[in-house]
Amino acid sequence: MGVSSSLENALAGVPSGYRFVEGWGMVSGSHSRFVRPETVEQLQLVMKACQEEGVLMTLRGSGCSYGDASHTEPQENRASLVIDLTGLNRILDFESHGEGPDGKPAGYANVQGGVTFGQLWKHILPQGHWPRVVPGTMQPTIAGAASMNVHGKNNYMVGAMGANLRAVDLVTPDGELHTLKPGDDLFRAAIGGMGLLGCITRLEMRTQPVHSGNVAVRGVSATCVGDMMRVMGEHEDSTYYSVGWVDCFAKGKAAGRGLIHLARHLKPGEDPEPDKTCKLSYQQLPASILGFPKNEVWRPLRILNRDLGMRNLNRAKHFMGKREAKKGEYLQSHAGFNFLLDFVPNWKFAYGRKHGHGLIQYQPFLPKESAQGVFEELLALCQQRGFVSYLGVLKRHQPDDFLLTHAVDGWSLAMDFKVTPQNRGRLWDLCDAMTQVVLKGGGRFYFAKDLVIGPGALRRAFDGESVQKFLEHKRDLDPKNLMQSDLYRRVLEPYNAPVDLPLTHY
Repeated sequence: MGVSSSLENALAGVPSGYRFVEGWGMVSGSHSRFVRPETVEQLQLVMKACQEEGVLMTLRGSGCSYGDASHTEPQENRASLVIDLTGLNRILDFESHGEGPDGKPAGYANVQGGVTFGQLWKHILPQGHWPRVVPGTMQPTIAGAASMNVHGKNNYMVGAMGANLRAVDLVTPDGELHTLKPGDDLFRAAIGGMGLLGCITRLEMRTQPVHSGNVAVRGVSATCVGDMMRVMGEHEDSTYYSVGWVDCFAKGKAAGRGLIHLARHLKPGEDPEPDKTCKLSYQQLPASILGFPKNEVWRPLRILNRDLGMRNLNRAKHFMGKREAKKGEYLQSHAGFNFLLDFVPNWKFAYGRKHGHGLIQYQPFLPKESAQGVFEELLALCQQRGFVSYLGVLKRHQPDDFLLTHAVDGWSLAMDFKVTPQNRGRLWDLCDAMTQVVLKGGGRFYFAKDLVIGPGALRRAFDGESVQKFLEHKRDLDPKNLMQSDLYRRVLEPYNAPVDLPLTHY
């Protein structure tokens, strides 16, 4: 359905068009009209016109959410618009000498919402700072990350994205701009709010002073998932980063074996050449891997991207990890350590580029009391059903008080699964069975990665009072219910239906 003349007037001079908009995992998406505002004023005019004309709005940053958080299926008799925020991509200011709420030295980057983590670290590292929270790739926008309250390998140490923000600007569907700060109830709703209350256009984000362009890394080989959790727990107070790679193919007593990476920032004077290591040229990721140009590495990976190949690759990584653990501490650049997912551009293409092919990630968050038992049960269940995750990642977490938070005082296990038209139904059945196990263990889910949970899982996993508060904010700020996405219609819109709701969305 077309859009009104008043909206067309608002779109005049603003880049727009039609394109296929899909989730990062390539499993979901739709053809949509999009607009890419280049100023906050353009965005305000577009959103206000959409509200006046009843046009549905879906917000999108770099499109790094694995599932359906930033695209929308056309709705019958309803015009819709995907608002691309990547045009709002200016770094406005940077304070390199400040103090955080904990009294420790800090910097603050004042950025527009479409700035990516890559833009940010390249701007501040030569000035001796690093973003306090980064995901495993530098591609996401800062506003998109705040809308999902993303976390990094140091979540147990510094919290998630929202805990490291000093202020955000939010443009609501009526085109009005609001400045929100920690302590505001609306701040607690907008951070992690999936872009359903309005558009975050500006953020003041805390940064970490660093004395080197390197971190000191140590590998520790773990014999099983329980051993991995024990080692990571023992080092919580002494390391700034901690992450575990899990071999999901291992069975029996070796189930969940893997390699832990512990890392710390270098102390003043430890790096004899900090000016050199903080240069962008030093941080460049390698241009080739094993002789292959990086842009083409996904092609040989596609040959390995099946059970036999990935079983052998995981086995080889496990034994190489044992060797790495013997060499002790070594240095690695900030970019190299933090952005592992960027080593191979478009590595997701190894999962297939035809319609219906791709990957999903299933990442439950479990309280520390139940996490080990649940993870062991999930790994066994995957093997029994014939769907072993090709990549498993274990992290330690701390709780927070955002309304739709996934955070717990516990652990998460991220598992990637290959999707094909032939296996999709059986894979979703597995996800349903895993969700039942997670819910029994008191677990939660992470909307930035999810494509499978249904409203029943949300109802059982998340605090009901917090969800209702969020929905009240949405009714107040978006009375016409125009801020939507496929994720919203899958999980939140049916939340209050007076029926038994499905745990998994098929």
